Amino acid sequence: MGQFDRDALKLLASKYIWWKTPDAAIDTPERVIAQVMNIGDYDDVQQLAHQVGDDVLREVLSHAQAGQFDPQSWAYWHYRLGLATIDQVPPLPVRRYA
Repeated sequence: MGQFDRDALKLLASKYIWWKTPDAAIDTPERVIAQVMNIGDYDDVQQLAHQVGDDVLREVLSHAQAGQFDPQSWAYWHYRLGLATIDQVPPLPVRRYA
């Protein structure tokens, strides 16, 4: 994953990963990024996008786990990042059981 400011990501983690300490949360930066992409407010999403860049956002989206994105955020990010055309958004990830 690309380079980013850990302190800035830690601030986002403290707001969006409330069930962990910020230090523990940034051990999995892709989880913090996905959470901000899914439920972040406008300013935080803009800060994140500027900080990590579209390539990292695409990587997080392409490796998303089931439940990390709601349908609206999933569609938005696919359109925003040029990964889908109108009415051609891929299905959300699903949990698979062995």
